Amino acid sequence: MNIKNITYIGFCLLAMGCASPSVPDSYTETARQPKIYPDYTDVTIPINIAPLTFQLDEAADDMIARYAVGDEEIICEGKAQPDADEWRSLAEKAKGSAITVDVYANKGDQWTHYKPFHIYVSPDSIDSYLSYRLIFPSFVSYEALTINQRCLENYDESVIYDNMLCTFEKDGQCINCHNYQQYNPERMQFHARQNQGGTVIAYDGKVRKIDMKNDSILSAGVYPTWHPTLPLIVYSTNKTLQSFHTVAHNKIEVYDTQSDLIAYDVERNEVTNIENDSTEFEVFPFWAPDGNTLYYCSAHFERQDTTLSAAGEITKRSKEIKYNIYKKSFNPETMTFGARQLVFAADSLGKSATLPRISPDGRYLMFALAEFGVFHIWHHDADLWMIDLQTGEARAIDEINSPDTESYHSWSSNGRWVVFASRRDDGTYTRPFFAHVDKDGHATKPFELPSADPDYHRQLMKSYNIPEFMRGPVTIKPQQFADVLKGEGEPVKYVQQLNNNQ
Repeated sequence: MNIKNITYIGFCLLAMGCASPSVPDSYTETARQPKIYPDYTDVTIPINIAPLTFQLDEAADDMIARYAVGDEEIICEGKAQPDADEWRSLAEKAKGSAITVDVYANKGDQWTHYKPFHIYVSPDSIDSYLSYRLIFPSFVSYEALTINQRCLENYDESVIYDNMLCTFEKDGQCINCHNYQQYNPERMQFHARQNQGGTVIAYDGKVRKIDMKNDSILSAGVYPTWHPTLPLIVYSTNKTLQSFHTVAHNKIEVYDTQSDLIAYDVERNEVTNIENDSTEFEVFPFWAPDGNTLYYCSAHFERQDTTLSAAGEITKRSKEIKYNIYKKSFNPETMTFGARQLVFAADSLGKSATLPRISPDGRYLMFALAEFGVFHIWHHDADLWMIDLQTGEARAIDEINSPDTESYHSWSSNGRWVVFASRRDDGTYTRPFFAHVDKDGHATKPFELPSADPDYHRQLMKSYNIPEFMRGPVTIKPQQFADVLKGEGEPVKYVQQLNNNQ
């Protein structure tokens, strides 16, 4: 056989291998929908989301999937991984209606056609970027972690900051609490703990390291919330501890032993206390979109057993600690806060409420609710709830909750989407899920963050932590952040009263 014939045979084999898949001609019907992973059956998606890929989650020799809208279709074999351009065209055609998905499974040379399912395409778009920490479960290590950003319109992912760019091993760091002003990636902050620690603030192109430790406040800032328009960040200041359990269903418990609220002026580098009652554990502040109200959570706790240390008593009585939701008025002209007002008495239900987040239209307050405590990501009973601030009605959001953990959540800038952290897949790893919320507060079935390979999350041994929407990517390079962190932090100045910057 000469080289020309070998080349020709090779070309034929290549051409055969690249033949487009097609729907089988002969098959039997089944009345049930297929089991697929991720579960994208009958979900609602934004018009600009990346292609939804999936694989058959039951035994089969092969799979054919057809996405169709009218006479336009995408056919995939093996794993359903639509071409990006074809997906965009199909989604645009389905806008306001649905993509129909037919799945065929081959088992022992016999094809089976499952009951079709739909992917509803909302005309409401979603913010183009999401940021999050990628971290191993905290009982393993926190050193090897990154803050990442992902384009939701495709699968592009990049690192905002790598925890090991400054130090590692015994001189390691922990980075956390990335946050933005009004979804603006040019105005962000995050903390670095331990060696070379400080708060990093990027503000309109300038990156600074702030040393927020001061004798007049409990600790450096922890959980942040940017004012919608002013150069002002409110933090909770927390002293925490962590315990591990061998028998309890919740294996890890995180407690506050002390916590307060402070306000920080980004431009003046000034800080002041807002709440510092020693019998209250204030945490998780969040601004209303008009900037005139600050929401937060607080639990009342008074010492009873002086034979124990404070930490020991809190650990012993941890199931008694219940957080309620409060609010304080804010006057931007005088930079002053009013008295606290109760918004939701979770303790009256025998529960604990955390993470209040207000929708951009100011109407809905979403929060996490569990039996007790503050760190609901470790509580398998944690669910998401919503309060209609017009009527005061509170309800569990049953349409998005699961039998396992639902915790940290964020609203999209248009208020039509929420992203939340869930452990519904396996009870161990936290992954981001999205749901559409209409103007009446009704949510749709959630869908998992799409990946180029549908098996990606099952192979990724890390959790997504603190999913936050952004209007675009952070453009500051990781090494720029590292260079700033290696320098000295600017010490804050404590003041009794913040000044008006306007």
